[in-house]
Amino acid sequence: MANGGIIGPVNTVNAAQCLSAKTTSFTSSGTLTAQSTANVQVLAVAGGGAGGGGGGGGGGGGMLVNCSSPVVGNTDYAVVVGAGGSGSACKVPGNNSTFNSLTAVAGGGGGAQSCAQIPGGPGGSGGGSAGGFPGTTSPRTGGTATACQGNAGGTGAGSNYGNAGGGGAGAVGTNNPGSVTGSAGGNGLANSLTGSPVVYAGGGGGGGGYPATGCGGAGGTGGGGAGGQGGQSPPAPAAGTAGGTNTGGGGGGGGVAGSSKIGGNGGPGVVVIKEPSATIPKSAPGVWSMNTVYDLVKQGC
Repeated sequence: MANGGIIGPVNTVNAAQCLSAKTTSFTSSGTLTAQSTANVQVLAVAGGGAGGGGGGGGGGGGMLVNCSSPVVGNTDYAVVVGAGGSGSACKVPGNNSTFNSLTAVAGGGGGAQSCAQIPGGPGGSGGGSAGGFPGTTSPRTGGTATACQGNAGGTGAGSNYGNAGGGGAGAVGTNNPGSVTGSAGGNGLANSLTGSPVVYAGGGGGGGGYPATGCGGAGGTGGGGAGGQGGQSPPAPAAGTAGGTNTGGGGGGGGVAGSSKIGGNGGPGVVVIKEPSATIPKSAPGVWSMNTVYDLVKQGC
């Protein structure tokens, strides 16, 4: 017999499909088609909060780090990347980022003197408080953070119109001790799921105050925007700086003057998904040739 005495036809067998680990970064909303049934690793960063008008820095977007999520092969999964909050005179939060059952919570908006919205907004990380004018009765408290996703915003000071920094994924926003200089945003947090360390979700710096010229606070590492300069014109007060693109950084607070400047936009977030290596087996009736077996073993299949 041509097949060495083994009963049954010799078949040409398609090799098993060996799939390498695959990492996909979503910088805008889209769809993941899972390559195999597995638990994937997910990094999700929400959109950062906007800085407040003449106020505190926006909070960094909530950050979920290397979470595990089950997927089924050849199935489509929606990925939502949260936009940053739109800078305005008032406090505006960012937007959530989601994948499967995971949700990274939007960063809180910075407190805004322009709208008499003094406290920082809650979020993944909380927005920094505005300082508030003398006699302001609103509490000058930073926005609260979501557990395991970020940190609280800083507290503003009533004297000298001091504005606080927004919280970041790695640190709280800096309180303002009563200075015309805006306080710094909290630093973000590094993650290496993309293959190299990247810092995400820094808090925005608080806007500077007046009547003396107040410099804006520095943004936190990980895309936090700097606060705008305050003070009477000249020099002209400035709007807050936007958070970094696809970092989830909070926007900087606008500077305070006779009329307060708007806060900077929050930075949009990002979703990174790492699928593990996998083997998709192939089968056929009959006899597998020794050459086919050798080739499959050599491929690790």
